[in-house]
Amino acid sequence: MEKKRYTIKTSCPQCGCTDLTVLSPEEIKKKYGDAPNIDMECSACVLKYSTDMEKACPEWDKECKMKG
Repeated sequence: MEKKRYTIKTSCPQCGCTDLTVLSPEEIKKKYGDAPNIDMECSACVLKYSTDMEKACPEWDKECKMKG
């Protein structure tokens, strides 16, 4: 049986480039922790920005119940 994977999708607020990452629950926790916000860096313009996990990956946010 395959591990469940989640898609994290964000857009840079400066240039609009989209970042799409597919991770397992363990990889998400290791990379982002259990914080409601995640820190990202745009690969095109190198802007560092934060975004809500709820918007970046609603399915993961719902399953891990980060909202409370």
